[in-house]
Amino acid sequence: MCKIKINATVFLIILQIFLVAAADFEETCESDQRMEEQCLNQTYKVVKPLLDHLNQVKNELKESEIEEKKLKELNVKIHEKSMREAALLDEYKNKVMKGEIDLQSCQIKVDKLESEINSLQNIILKLKGELSDKSTNLENCELQFKNLNSTIIENIQNNTKYQKTLELNLEKSKTKLIKQDKDIQLCQSEIDTLNRTSENIREQQKKIELQFKDGQTKLLDKVKENQQCRAEVDTLNKSLPNTIIPSSCSPFGDYPGVHEIRVSGVGFFDVLCDSQLAGPGWIVIQQRVGGKENFNRDWATYRKGFGSYNSDFFLGLDKMHRITSLQRSELYIHLVAVNGTVYFARYDDFKISNEDNGYKLSLGKFKGNVNDAMRYVDNMKFSTFDRDNDNYKNNCAEYYKSGWWYNACFYCNLNKEYLIHQTIDLKEIKMLVRPKQ
Repeated sequence: MCKIKINATVFLIILQIFLVAAADFEETCESDQRMEEQCLNQTYKVVKPLLDHLNQVKNELKESEIEEKKLKELNVKIHEKSMREAALLDEYKNKVMKGEIDLQSCQIKVDKLESEINSLQNIILKLKGELSDKSTNLENCELQFKNLNSTIIENIQNNTKYQKTLELNLEKSKTKLIKQDKDIQLCQSEIDTLNRTSENIREQQKKIELQFKDGQTKLLDKVKENQQCRAEVDTLNKSLPNTIIPSSCSPFGDYPGVHEIRVSGVGFFDVLCDSQLAGPGWIVIQQRVGGKENFNRDWATYRKGFGSYNSDFFLGLDKMHRITSLQRSELYIHLVAVNGTVYFARYDDFKISNEDNGYKLSLGKFKGNVNDAMRYVDNMKFSTFDRDNDNYKNNCAEYYKSGWWYNACFYCNLNKEYLIHQTIDLKEIKMLVRPKQ
């Protein structure tokens, strides 16, 4: 770099000399124009070395700039490398310091272990002393054991005869125990037989109790029937001789609504007469229009009947049996879907048997605009949650929460909790009966 500066200074000095010489030479040349060509040649000779030297200086300047740039880059790399080495040096210093700390902690642990070893050695020395004492005691015990062993051998020899006597007694006791075991087994078998017999007796007792309760219920019903008959007789005696109470709704064809009828075996009771759905003279025996009445009732309630004529009701199995026993009757089932569509089913020979036969259902021939779903329960007895008369392994009435004529179980149940007939959602159900015309 210093060389380049010196060359530049020399070049400037030479350039000044050249300019002075050129000025003098120009004055000389002006005086003589003929010498112009000679002057030019002379000037070229003088200037050419300077130009060559100038070009050389420029090239050297460029090279020096390139070298200076490389030198700066090298300085940057050296600086970065020195920084990395300094970081590594700091890291090594930290590791060395950590190693020193670890070494100090290890030294502390070594010192502690040496103290523990010393204490353990003291304990070992103490235990050795105790062990020597114990060995002495052990020798004394061995001598005592030998003395006891000899004494025991003598006692065993003396007790051999007594042991034989005990073995004989033991054999006798075993024989007695075996005999007692056999006697106990015989007693246990007799006890099991008695337990089974007692269980059978309990089951029979339960059945008898149920039959007794049913008999009491029937007896009470008979008493009520007799009372009703007496009341009927009293009413008939008090009424006019020409007054006649009908046994159906046929006389009330033009006056639907609640009317009193008289049926043999039941007496006087109110019925709901209908003349709008399928002609005059129908007795409504079941109705679902309100949706609030509970149809999960026991046998006695279904026999008697329940509900209100203004809403949901079931006339009663006993009344239905009496009505259909008077003469041949027909059944009409009226169904109204939620969307307003009306369906019906009609059977031409509807009967309900008596209670002894489980209020068995009989339908007759079918006619209607729905499937004959009731046919599946034709000739079936009525079932409730406390009286299972169906053909299924479980109680259908208990499962579907309603009394009905179940088979196993049903295709149509107009008493069940939700108003659905097969796949039809219903809002109204009515069952009606009248004498066959």
